[in-house]
Amino acid sequence: MLSFSAIKKTKVVISILLLIGLLLTLRITHWYLLDQGSKTIAKQSEKQLNELVIFIDNALAHYENIPAVLAKNPILEQGLLDQQNPATISSLNAYLSELQQVTESSDIYLTDALGIAIAASNWDKPNSFINHDYSFRPYFIEAISGRSGRYYAVGTSSNKRGFYFANPVYHKNVVIGVVVVKVDISQIEQQSTGIAIASQYEFMISDPDNIVFLSSVSSWRFNSLSPLSQAKRFALNSSKRYANMPIGELSFKPAFIKAEPNQTQVYQISSYEGNEQYLERHQLMPNANWSVHILAPMKPLYESLPPIMLLAATLYLLLALFIVYSLERRKNFFRMRQAQNQLEQRVKERTLELEQANTQLKDTQDELIQAAKLTVIGSLSASINHELNQPLAALRSYAQNTQTFIGRNMIEDATNNIKTMIELTDRLADIIGQFKSFTRKSQGKDNATEINQSIEQAITIVQPELDKQGIKLTLTLLKGKCQIWGDSVRLQQVFVNLMSNAIVAMQQSTEKRLHIKVCCDTKVSISIQDSGPGVRESQMSKIFEPYYTTSERQGLGLGLSISQRIIESMQGTITVENAQQGGAIFNIMLPLYLREEM
Repeated sequence: MLSFSAIKKTKVVISILLLIGLLLTLRITHWYLLDQGSKTIAKQSEKQLNELVIFIDNALAHYENIPAVLAKNPILEQGLLDQQNPATISSLNAYLSELQQVTESSDIYLTDALGIAIAASNWDKPNSFINHDYSFRPYFIEAISGRSGRYYAVGTSSNKRGFYFANPVYHKNVVIGVVVVKVDISQIEQQSTGIAIASQYEFMISDPDNIVFLSSVSSWRFNSLSPLSQAKRFALNSSKRYANMPIGELSFKPAFIKAEPNQTQVYQISSYEGNEQYLERHQLMPNANWSVHILAPMKPLYESLPPIMLLAATLYLLLALFIVYSLERRKNFFRMRQAQNQLEQRVKERTLELEQANTQLKDTQDELIQAAKLTVIGSLSASINHELNQPLAALRSYAQNTQTFIGRNMIEDATNNIKTMIELTDRLADIIGQFKSFTRKSQGKDNATEINQSIEQAITIVQPELDKQGIKLTLTLLKGKCQIWGDSVRLQQVFVNLMSNAIVAMQQSTEKRLHIKVCCDTKVSISIQDSGPGVRESQMSKIFEPYYTTSERQGLGLGLSISQRIIESMQGTITVENAQQGGAIFNIMLPLYLREEM
């Protein structure tokens, strides 16, 4: 038998070992979740970075060949040779202005061999480029040397950010001028910001001097990623790349280091909005000589750690209690077996004594021995029950105490949060399965497409945002089959675009309702109605134009234009109107392919 002090010491040692095991479990869980979460974010960031670089490259490539084509036009050569003739220059200005509108570029202008602009698309604007000297610009120096020039800078006349494409204009194999096409990169920034918001990351684009000039966060623009020395500031001012824009410094912890492309690093960036930690990944764009940085917020990962660690601690404690209970049960089993052996030994001894003392009472003695056995076993059964009830009661007490401790150490809703996390596992499995299906690259193959199914799949994608915003969804679908002929993935894209726009439009609404209704007669009609502020009458005719957006419906400015083209490719139409009770209604009409009523 162990003494009381020995038992107490044993309990203390076991408690210390359990506490050490708990701390190790929490430490390992924290490290594993952080490591795996960071790897997942890094892998996702790599994909997002490649997509963003491709998007920006394609956006710039749209304008790349325009100067080379313009330089071959005889009207530019004639303008440079006859630049003293007002009629010639006036005709050239009108031509450049028309080209600017057709190409959707920011500005187009023509300089002579000295770098003086003699004609420009903005000739009639207060900040016209005409008579301005651009000989100091690197794109002019490249072009006047007979090569194609490209350069990013803030315009000295317009004070707007732009990317410049330049090409030499020849006369008899001699460069006599340079034609320049300026692209307003703020539009590219807007579209890229929309992509970043949709994918829940931030981005910044820096020049070779590590100056951020494009970013989804406005406070990061025109700031240096590394400290600025006096010599570097002097060089920036001399190059006039940023005109009169003041250049600041971003606060990085640890200090920003331009590592090898596709390597990751976690930084804390300080701003007036607070301190946020981001996982940074960057890639070089060789054509533009830009570095594109993807910054994935680490906050969601950090916020997911406590509930999962709580779950790990709970499982550890349950396992530890099970082990303790198993050991105690095994110990009691050995004690009971030892007592049984001792009892059998005593019975044998007593029986032997009785046999030696009175051989004449053998039969009676056997009966007495049997009775004695039964009596002893009967008295022992009470102690066996007591020994079994003790650990069972202790186990129940431990379980109840564990539940109480969880309630005291964490928020009351911690248990519900864990249940919710388990329930969300099935829900996330369904969205990812559907996004893969939605985001796969469409092959553009038309086939019979079920309208109800396309709408339901689109709702699956936007459902998390509907729940987050507290939007009430009313869905009126057709019974039976209703099919149109078209690309199901592209049709689904239209529905997601319209629903996403409706969600954004209702952000400031007190009552948030989204109603989707499908009707079928000779054609299929789909209406998507929100309870937002609606569309102004002045914007009705422009809302489907590319890059056009409104303050009520923020976005890339391309979603509605793309949706219109998709619907038109299916021989359908899409229109918008305002509901009498408020909000916008988007109506889609598509040719009916097959209708089977139930």
